Amino acid sequence: MDVQPVVDGGRFPARATVGETVPVRVNAFREGHDEMGVQVVLCDPAGREHSRTALRSTNPGLDLWAGSMRPDAEGAWSFRIEAFSAPYETWVHNASIKVPAGIDADLMLAEGVVVLRRVLDEVERGERPASDGAVVRAAIDSLRSSSLTPQARLAPAIGPDLRAILHERPLRDGVTVSGPHPLIVQRQRALYGSWYEFFPRSEGARFDPEHGGWISGTLRTAAGALDRVAAMGFDVAYLTPIHPIGTTFRKGRNNTLEVRPGDPGSPYAIGSPDGGHDAIHPDLGTIEDFDAFVARAQELGLEVALDIALQCSPDHPWVAEHPEWFVVRADGSIAYAENPPKKYQDIYPLSFDTDYEGLYAAIRDVLEHWVAHGVTLFRVDNPHTKPVRFWEELLAEFADKHPEVIFLAEAFTRPTMMHTLGKVGFHQSYTYFTWRHTPEELREYLGELCEASAYMRPSFWPTTHDILTPFMSSGGHRAFRLRAILAATLVPTWGIYSGYELVEDVPRPGAEEQIDNEKYEYKPRDFEGALASGRSLQPLLTRLNRIRREHPALQQLNDIAFHSADDDQVLVFSKHLDADASPTGAPDTVIVACLTAHDRGAGTGVHLDLAALGVDGPFEVEDLLTGERFTWGEHAFVGLDPETRPAHILRIIHPEESPHA
Repeated sequence: MDVQPVVDGGRFPARATVGETVPVRVNAFREGHDEMGVQVVLCDPAGREHSRTALRSTNPGLDLWAGSMRPDAEGAWSFRIEAFSAPYETWVHNASIKVPAGIDADLMLAEGVVVLRRVLDEVERGERPASDGAVVRAAIDSLRSSSLTPQARLAPAIGPDLRAILHERPLRDGVTVSGPHPLIVQRQRALYGSWYEFFPRSEGARFDPEHGGWISGTLRTAAGALDRVAAMGFDVAYLTPIHPIGTTFRKGRNNTLEVRPGDPGSPYAIGSPDGGHDAIHPDLGTIEDFDAFVARAQELGLEVALDIALQCSPDHPWVAEHPEWFVVRADGSIAYAENPPKKYQDIYPLSFDTDYEGLYAAIRDVLEHWVAHGVTLFRVDNPHTKPVRFWEELLAEFADKHPEVIFLAEAFTRPTMMHTLGKVGFHQSYTYFTWRHTPEELREYLGELCEASAYMRPSFWPTTHDILTPFMSSGGHRAFRLRAILAATLVPTWGIYSGYELVEDVPRPGAEEQIDNEKYEYKPRDFEGALASGRSLQPLLTRLNRIRREHPALQQLNDIAFHSADDDQVLVFSKHLDADASPTGAPDTVIVACLTAHDRGAGTGVHLDLAALGVDGPFEVEDLLTGERFTWGEHAFVGLDPETRPAHILRIIHPEESPHA
């Protein structure tokens, strides 16, 4: 009962990524007092049994069982739960009590022979490895030996060799099955990656004093930024919309209606006589320039993500060609977008109520166009303002035709809608991390995200081009550093918006967004100058991405465990992979102890759950930010300072690590 991961009773498939350790939980019980066992059976897309793994009883009094499974290829997998009566374990339990106490000893030993004879029969029928036979025969001979004491006769039958054999392949009676349950397995980027967002028009933009106006950057100049993005270790270059921008109600700087000559307008006001969502703004170049941008990204090991904003400027071709795709108000005007008190007079939302099929086909064709030109990820603007039915159908179609394409939901909205968008097919979702700051808030929120991991994968962004929280605008370099560390280590996918390296932290008065918002103007940046002067966070971001790539424990979500600190402003957590779950073949454990407040330091004791770390005593650690080494144990002390040491990121040096680890 209560099998996890099963989403809404099977209404939606659970999802995983290649190589991910997927948690399994069930409530399983039987009548009486006999022992029982539970296994998860994972089947590949062809329906073949891939693995059979025993679940462990986590609380016998509550009949809770837990374990994991790990698919190793993309496709439509399935799993089932098998619960059974365990006659060998029942006999071991009874014999271990009765024989030493002299209660029915001969009878218990005789019953053991009957049980183990069943095991031997399976060996002889070829249902078990032949190597099991010698161990089982020796145990049977011992049980039958009249020259030994009862306890000596019993010992081989309950010894570690035989118990290991019966643990791996238990005797099973009365098997009951739950499933099969669907499990869609996607490529790793759906769970793990580092995103870098930028406005391509700002890359290479310059002010021309001779003509008194701005000259836009192009896709060719933007391609020049890719070397720096790749050198910092990011995996995804994410472009804000690159389409023609309307002029009707064009917004000026800081979202005003006062447009000055040369103001480029918001790239989210999509569409002009030059085209719509499948066109490129003439200032940025041509489709050939876009292809060259994608090719350069691929050369550098980067994937390209494109912002898809399903809305139109009043000048979009769809407005004239398909007025039925918009909401007409009582006065005959088309309704523009609003998020009171914000007004977006330069944007018309789409309406799916009049011609659903026609609008669906048009949007599908737009996405197909960009996939054909090398886009492998889409960041979807405001998906929560579109029908859930639309996303369920569209994402299913793309999962079938283009399973490599990943969709990130920019769904800063109510939890139910966020979760539902994940269930219907969005691979990733923006989250509330931006507004979660204290250790208590972060622990609680990570618990919620792990509970939803079967269908919603979180992406952590400290800021975006629309969001600059008071925490970030008040904390300067200190806030930007510690939030980058937390975002990069708490979850497998994180991202930053260009300019984060430069600590752009000045808000527009009365709003949680930057002053001189890049949505409404060009913003060329002097990254090299900031780096040369020591003002840039680029070295830290590079280090964080390198740590993430080198440590597979940080590429998982559900392996997180929280530990305690005496100071309530210090967050301590770990991520651990056992050797058999790690792609390196060695265990991988990372411990993070990080400040959460930017205005004070902390000297505090930390208290660790050693079992969650995969160790049982003192251990050596290396600080991946500084290279320092320490000896830690169950209790340790850390000194943190928001200016000089906001965090420790420690790897445990496991004795069993391979030499190359």
